[in-house]
Amino acid sequence: MWIAVSKSYINIGSRQMICELSKTTLNLQLLQLNCHFTWKLTEKVSEDDEIEERLSNQLEFLTTKNKYMVHNLLSYIKHLKGDYPEAISHLEKAEEMISESYTDNTNSKYLVTYANYAWVYYMMEDYEKSNIYLEKVKSIYKEHQLSLHDNIEFSEVYGEQGWSLLIISVKNYEKAKECFKKALETEPDDPEWNTGYATAVYRMEVIDCRQNPDTNHESLPLLKRAVELNPKDSVVKALLGLKLQELKQNKEARKYIEEALEQTPNLPYLLRYAAKFYRKEGLIDEALCVLEKAVKCIPNSSFLHHQIGLCYRQKTIQLKKTQRHYDVSNDEAINRLIKNAIFHFEMVLKHRKYFVHAYTDLANMYIEAKEYGKAEETFQKAFNIDNLTAEEKQSIHFSYGRFQEYGRKSEADAIKHYKEGLKIPENTIARQQCENALKRLANRMVKTDASNAYGFSLLGFIYKLNQNKLDAIECYEKALKSDPNNEEYLSELCDLKLNVG
Repeated sequence: MWIAVSKSYINIGSRQMICELSKTTLNLQLLQLNCHFTWKLTEKVSEDDEIEERLSNQLEFLTTKNKYMVHNLLSYIKHLKGDYPEAISHLEKAEEMISESYTDNTNSKYLVTYANYAWVYYMMEDYEKSNIYLEKVKSIYKEHQLSLHDNIEFSEVYGEQGWSLLIISVKNYEKAKECFKKALETEPDDPEWNTGYATAVYRMEVIDCRQNPDTNHESLPLLKRAVELNPKDSVVKALLGLKLQELKQNKEARKYIEEALEQTPNLPYLLRYAAKFYRKEGLIDEALCVLEKAVKCIPNSSFLHHQIGLCYRQKTIQLKKTQRHYDVSNDEAINRLIKNAIFHFEMVLKHRKYFVHAYTDLANMYIEAKEYGKAEETFQKAFNIDNLTAEEKQSIHFSYGRFQEYGRKSEADAIKHYKEGLKIPENTIARQQCENALKRLANRMVKTDASNAYGFSLLGFIYKLNQNKLDAIECYEKALKSDPNNEEYLSELCDLKLNVG
């Protein structure tokens, strides 16, 4: 009796061991798949709601055969939330869209969808179904005489990965660009991949412009080619218009914006770029008109609310410049514009909690409204965001420094933050702003008092960080002449002289 029970126990244990081994083998094979589950897309689960909302808007307004990609990405987001039935539902919709939109040679279009199916069922512990979809992926590779082990991928997979990365985060733009580039190696004339590549490069240049005004303009020929291959895409046409505007080719830029508006006058994704064009042209009322039309379609769009807030901020600046004398009615108009800007910047952060520049924009408008407590709170929230880029940190330090200097009347705290921004070595516009502000204060000190040691030490600090060591030495020597017992100045001077020597 004991032996029989023991054998039964051993048999159960063996089956469990075999099950665990097959599960491990399945997992190892799933890790070889190229899909959303292996692309490491999101950094924060807390961003998923905002991403899901944007994707839902795309399903409603975008008109493209590749809408199945949106369902694939939504499936991944649903899995992150543990909603597996909804994840499967989105994959079913993606599969249906592929079969309806692509009738010839479409098998490779299913690769990401089938791979996602395999992963979702694996997460649900339905290993049989997971293996079924794994085999479907393998069979598509076999059709092309390939296997999962081959270091070769399909353009459809690279293209879909590129779009997913482009949607998820600014930090993914470089990787998205490389994915589209790989997709174009085998399908150089594909309209979608050309549009994706041009869009990724354009967006990277927009960011680079904030850091370096002399950035290259690689996106111009790419956008022109994307428009040529896909003339019905009004959004990429608007991006070309914005790029031409940036290059001061305003007449041609306006032509593309107007053509795009004629094509899809009610498409919110186009309207937001058209509004950006008008705002940069100084046509603020036209920009607001377009944005208000767009925000009726997508009331929770952080991008649209941010653009509206920028328009009201610009109108505030314009009205202040034209105000030549004290006028109560002007004060009321300015206050109304400030309130409108604050409302829309608050809406941005309600729907997108990690939009760093919206924090500084909102804080600066609170300062305009003399709501210093709210400004302080908003700046602190910005400082506490994880994984800030160098440019974002510099921008926050500069804006906070200005708040301390002009709002709080604390020159010491302002200098502290200008210095912090300047210490970050990346050469950006925000860093230059910190340097200019610090230099302005230091020059004022030494101009007011030629023996002001602190003023000379600040100038020495600036020269040192900019690798101008001889001028830095001269400034620290002047500082020590006025304050000979200052150990900090002496230490800096010794360090500089040793480096020069």
